[in-house]
Amino acid sequence: MLKASQYEFKPFKEWILSMQDEPAAPLPTHPVARALIQNFCHLFSEAIPTGLPVKRDIQHHMDLILGSILPNKSAYRMNPKDTMEIQRQVKELKSKGLIRESLSPCVVPVLVPKKDSRMQVCVDSRVINKITIKYRYPIPRLEDMLDELHGSKVFLKIDLQSGYYQIQIREGYKWKTTFKTKGWLYEWLFMPFGLLNAPSTFVRLMNQVFMPYIGKFVVVYFDDILIYSQDEHEH
Repeated sequence: MLKASQYEFKPFKEWILSMQDEPAAPLPTHPVARALIQNFCHLFSEAIPTGLPVKRDIQHHMDLILGSILPNKSAYRMNPKDTMEIQRQVKELKSKGLIRESLSPCVVPVLVPKKDSRMQVCVDSRVINKITIKYRYPIPRLEDMLDELHGSKVFLKIDLQSGYYQIQIREGYKWKTTFKTKGWLYEWLFMPFGLLNAPSTFVRLMNQVFMPYIGKFVVVYFDDILIYSQDEHEH
C-alpha cells in the first residue's frame, strides 16, 4: 500500500529538507502526481486489505537457537478499556484472514501502546527475539544513495504505508509468531512488526523487486522509494 500524502514531485533542496523534518501534507498539487494517484486510487487505501498478500519468493522465517527454552508468557494485566480494544483489533485481523487461532507452545504477550491518541496492538517479541538466530543483510547507507542523485532535478517519493503486510510467514514457522490475549492464542500469517529479522527480510524483498531499476532511476531505503530524473519529460 502507498501513502498518497507523500507521493509528490519536489525539487532537490526541498526534498532534502523534507527528509529531515517531514510535515504532514495534503494530496500533492503537481498535476502529474495528482493524475497518477487518481488513476491508481485503489493502491492508496488507508485500510489494511482483506486476505493475505501474494506468496513471494522472499518470505519471513525464524530459526531459533538450538537448545533454547520456548517462551510461554502470561497475558499482561490490562484495564477493561485496553482489553476491549485488543479484542476488537484481534477480531478485525482474524476476519481479514491475517491471523488464525493457534495451539503453539511458543507464546508471547500482547499490549496496546498509545500512539497519537490511537491504540495499536503490539506484540512483545523481546523474549522470542533473544533466542532467534540473527541473520545479516546489508542495510543501505543513506550517504551512498544520495551520491546516486547527482545531476537529478526532479524527484517523486513513494512511502509504503504497510510494507510489512506484503510479506507472508513461511510455512512451518507461523507457530513461532504466536501471541496471547486473555481469551486465546493467535499466530500471524504475515510478517508483524517487532520480530528480530523483520527489517532485513523487508530490505531483501524491496531490493529484489526494484533490482532492475536501482542505480538507474530509483533508490530504496526500507519503505521509502525515490524516483529521480533530470527533467519532467524524462520522468
